[in-house]
Amino acid sequence: MSDGSETEVATGVGPGARATPPAYPKSAERDARIRNGEVVHVRPIRPDDGAMLVAFHALLSPQSIYLRFFNFHPVLSAREVERFTNVDYVDRLALVVLAAGRLVAVGRYDRLAGTDDAEVAFLVEDDYQHQGIGTLLADELARAARARGVRGFVADTLAENVGMLEMFRATGFPVRSGFEEGVVKVRFAIDPVPAYLDALRRREADRRIVSGPAGGAAC
Repeated sequence: MSDGSETEVATGVGPGARATPPAYPKSAERDARIRNGEVVHVRPIRPDDGAMLVAFHALLSPQSIYLRFFNFHPVLSAREVERFTNVDYVDRLALVVLAAGRLVAVGRYDRLAGTDDAEVAFLVEDDYQHQGIGTLLADELARAARARGVRGFVADTLAENVGMLEMFRATGFPVRSGFEEGVVKVRFAIDPVPAYLDALRRREADRRIVSGPAGGAAC
């Protein structure tokens, strides 16, 4: 969220941004089919994604922005774009979902200092909500986080954000939650327990891209 110190609209990142930083985890890239049959591309965010992130934010409904930032936040500041697009890919990781080359969702984790827990957040463009993108990002973030020593996810979610709360429960992870001043505090270990693995297998079957006779994707 903005700290209120800036009001300028960001359009990108500063000079010297690299399209593929040295630590960029290429292994975290993948394609997947979503519920509407479209094939999307998931990859780690890069410093040169600033303009796409700003364009994505501009298409969000006020309700989606409110549920993510807990306030009215119509534009991202330059400082926010800099922070959101520059991650170390270990303690801070963000994944974006691209549809036809356009950013339509982002999920991220930030490790809590001195712990093996990380705070997670997700945001999906309104037209792409309820297509399984939230759980796709949750699965990929959990996979990457476990490889980097993170053992649990935490999140603060507004009580009215029913879709996000249902997404957390649908993962198959053992979700615990508490309620405080209108905010649901969610916590769950991301170890691959049987319930999660069973749910993941079903999701991956739906995400599978089938090659058609001409070598394309038959969705």
